[in-house]
Amino acid sequence: MPDIKTLLLQVSVILIASYTIGWLLSRLHQPQVVGEMVAGVLLGPSLLGWIAPRLSAALFPPASLPLLYSLSQVGLVLFMFMVGLAIKTKKLRRLGAFALVISPTSIIVPFLLGAMLAFYLYPRIADSSIPFTGFVLFMGAAMSVTAFPVLSRILSEQDLLDTRVGTLTIACAAVDDVTAWCILATIIAIVRSRFNHLALWEMLVGLAAYLCLMLFVLKPIVRSIFAGREGAELTDTTIASLLLCALASSWVTEWLGIHALFGAFFAGVIMPKEKLFSEGLPKKLRPLVVLFLVPLFFAFTGLRTSVVLITSSSMLLYCGLILMVAGAGKFGGAMLAARLVGIPWNEAAAIGVLMNTRGMIELVILNIGLDIGVLTRPLFSMMVVMAVGTTLMTSPLLALVYPRARRTTSRTLRI
Repeated sequence: MPDIKTLLLQVSVILIASYTIGWLLSRLHQPQVVGEMVAGVLLGPSLLGWIAPRLSAALFPPASLPLLYSLSQVGLVLFMFMVGLAIKTKKLRRLGAFALVISPTSIIVPFLLGAMLAFYLYPRIADSSIPFTGFVLFMGAAMSVTAFPVLSRILSEQDLLDTRVGTLTIACAAVDDVTAWCILATIIAIVRSRFNHLALWEMLVGLAAYLCLMLFVLKPIVRSIFAGREGAELTDTTIASLLLCALASSWVTEWLGIHALFGAFFAGVIMPKEKLFSEGLPKKLRPLVVLFLVPLFFAFTGLRTSVVLITSSSMLLYCGLILMVAGAGKFGGAMLAARLVGIPWNEAAAIGVLMNTRGMIELVILNIGLDIGVLTRPLFSMMVVMAVGTTLMTSPLLALVYPRARRTTSRTLRI
């Protein structure tokens, strides 16, 4: 029988820590979500479990973690649905030559570097029971991610959303996330195929049927129902119906052996992109999802992360390599691609810095990697350090390479 008192205490401690550290880091011009990420790590064995092991064991007993995990997963499903809602596919199609260079390069370069690093890490730190192909693909995908939601908040706080830098970055980040999730779905299919109740061919046929149903049946139905309702209010019935669509989509992809989060994300992508959906629905969901459920996910991630596992010289070397490859691939690839299409060096560098933001999306992918066995616990901890580190670096590096005093007022590039 779950102990509701323990759960209530855990949630209270997590929220207090998240908001406190988030507020402190906001004084250093970091987004609130970065503080929540840091708070999650500090509540785990990396700090609390190290300095006060008895308190940590009493606060987060192993028997209570499945309930905390389930609650955080519900929050993730809703969050990924919101991320999908925020991706405006029409804008992505109008990027033209910029998209043809910057976005693919910002995916391919870090993916290839991550895959090359995987060749080095696999015999040294990976679980040999995991297919080599799945491990290489996962490391490449993990290096290719840009945190679309965190990036939006940084651009808004920096007053860059409507500028050339902001427009290009947010669009390329959206493409990166869609691509990374498609790659991740492939990886999960490869890794899970040995344990799934469906054969690989059944999974692929089911996935094709699911995509056709979503694109050619559900999407037109939703559009026809809500056509011409721009400016209308979202009713409780409408919100409940859309959430049921997201939950049903999540259930199907989980049953197929892909992952529930892929279904939630894809359900958001196919929804109409009028303000009623892309802005109105996330506004309704945000207090519950972002302010309450998402910090639980960060805390659960922190409980699975232990920097103690990476304190040996060899582990520190591997962690340093991961940080170097992550930064070089994403920052270097995006910056050079932006320069190739004629973006000035200072703006190109700003795009590279912003695209190196990984944030929560990276943590979601890493948790999936740990769940399906692609990542060992030490490698998971290293990748979490990389995700938090690259996100923490974004604001100070942006101020260095693209200070407000040198920013142009160009708003000519629109999508």
